[in-house]
Amino acid sequence: MCRHLGYLGRPRTLQELVLDPPYSLGVQAYAPRRQEHGTINVDGFGVGWYTSRRPEPVRYRRAQPMWADQSFASLAPTVDAGCVVAAVRSATPGYPSEESGAAPFTHGHWLFSHNGALGDLALARKALRDEVAWVPDALAPVDSALLFGLALARWEGGSSLGEGLARVTREVAELGGGRLNLLAGDGDRIAGTTYGDTLFVHESADGVRLASEPCDDDPAWAPVPPRSLVEVDRHGVVVTSL
Repeated sequence: MCRHLGYLGRPRTLQELVLDPPYSLGVQAYAPRRQEHGTINVDGFGVGWYTSRRPEPVRYRRAQPMWADQSFASLAPTVDAGCVVAAVRSATPGYPSEESGAAPFTHGHWLFSHNGALGDLALARKALRDEVAWVPDALAPVDSALLFGLALARWEGGSSLGEGLARVTREVAELGGGRLNLLAGDGDRIAGTTYGDTLFVHESADGVRLASEPCDDDPAWAPVPPRSLVEVDRHGVVVTSL
């Protein structure tokens, strides 16, 4: 469930990254091509990006479909960013369709998104609750919020962006599992995991995109192997097994 996108590279407008491609996140909200769980993603969306004017990322999110938000359509062409995390949401049954449940989640200089669903949220919460950083976004009424709180605690404890995602994926996989495709950014790098769903990487002279599914038919898109961690910084892309 859900589709997400991360970008690191030369500054590009949100319009170029999120709305313009033929199979953009905007299109994936109503017509995803490779989504195996769910059919549409209309239960909210969010975009987070970094600016030199503040250390924390800027976040824009809504509980409505991306295509229905004319304010975002007018904003997107005016914003340039070199690091972006964005998502469209298909709410897991049993969880409300409200703004607090839409990725990206954020605290400090981190952005976080989750594509999937926990196999046993009650078990994971009971076993790991003492390890969660209980910031406002980690209290949202959705399983992704617990994963964000766990990742945040690991980042604040000194783990790198990718290491934090990998640790959370492994720990939760042992407690009921689920589909645990995670994606995060910190302004200088992006990282993602594949665990139960697809992730693709696209490298070009302008930058690197990580996405649940390709945004166009460029043959440069390559699938990330299942159960992998992919880390992207200014030096390139590294993929390792989980």
